[in-house]
Amino acid sequence: MFKSLNFKVILFGFIFTFFSSFGQSFFLGLFNPSIRDELSITHGQFGSIYASATLLSSFILVWVGKKIDDFNILKFASYVIALLAISCFIFSKISSIGFLFISIFLMRLSGQGLMSHTATTTIARFFEKSRGRALSTTWLGLSLAEFILPLLIIFLLTFLDWRNIWLSISIFVIVILPIVTFLLAKNIKLDSRETSTVKEGKGKNVKQWKRSEVLKDYRFYIICLSMLAMPSIATGTFVYQSFIVSSKDWGPYVIAQSFMVYSVLSVITLFLSGFLIDKFTSRKLLIYMNIPLLVATFVLYYFNSPFSSFVFLGLIGVSNGLSNVLGSATWAEIYGVKYIGSIKALTTAFMVFSTAFGTALFGILIDNSFSIEQIALVSGSYVLIAISLLFIIKNKLNPQFL
Repeated sequence: MFKSLNFKVILFGFIFTFFSSFGQSFFLGLFNPSIRDELSITHGQFGSIYASATLLSSFILVWVGKKIDDFNILKFASYVIALLAISCFIFSKISSIGFLFISIFLMRLSGQGLMSHTATTTIARFFEKSRGRALSTTWLGLSLAEFILPLLIIFLLTFLDWRNIWLSISIFVIVILPIVTFLLAKNIKLDSRETSTVKEGKGKNVKQWKRSEVLKDYRFYIICLSMLAMPSIATGTFVYQSFIVSSKDWGPYVIAQSFMVYSVLSVITLFLSGFLIDKFTSRKLLIYMNIPLLVATFVLYYFNSPFSSFVFLGLIGVSNGLSNVLGSATWAEIYGVKYIGSIKALTTAFMVFSTAFGTALFGILIDNSFSIEQIALVSGSYVLIAISLLFIIKNKLNPQFL
């Protein structure tokens, strides 16, 4: 399906999305109880620290992420790897609330932010006619991490100190990633990119939007509102998984096992959405992205049996699979790829900001004695509003042509 260089580009993206997991909320949330116990802080305090550190990382990402348009991919990726390794090492040394803030800030910036930004921007820019399949294959890296890491970490925490786990991760990152990145990314250049033999709009070229122009386009904000529903709600779920487990009385391993269903359905959806995007375009699929997430909030609100955990996270997995691919392909389709690095730096920053918002909101609601069912109702209302607004403009999402 892909040529040799194309395969290397996709493998590069796959590995970077896998390693981005160390800064993702599903992974950091696994250490929530250990850190709270050690620092003697509440759910709400942890959430506020997590949210504020994540918020700061989103602001920094707007500026740092834009630099991918100015650097060779290999050079930019090398900086990101170094930052990730340092961040993991610092995380293993958390000893105070201030240190916790700095550690989460660095992990969110380097892991969730820059690792995924580097991967998806490279893929969205390099591929054109098979962009959907390339992005879906790339995001399998994160899906694989979501499949194996929760159970692995919970198992390791039974006999290893959480600090030693993070120290091992930092060593693994700095030893493995530089070698892999050099072998895969050294020949990636824009002049070697895959291009389509067919242009959209009957031979016309798509207008290449600058970030300043995108910020003046009302469609951008409505699409973002939908795009941000998934990361904000999923992050709150992942960070406060221990609260959900205790509220629903599911037992310690139910959520971790449910992550396997989440991961499997994410993978299946990734494969399907990649082919569907290449056939129908991401613009036409966007309206369906959050429907499974809406149903998931209903499941969390209405059902209490352990089996509902699998259904709940499975539905989130479907929306996750769709949003991962659509979140990169949509911007390239509507606004072109010439300035995609700066545009995606902005949208990735918004995504990171939404995870901060979700974490803070969940923590505040929990500390104010909201039940998990009431939180699900709030989340579902937001998703419904986002879907409704997107439905109103669904026929106005075509790119502009020169």
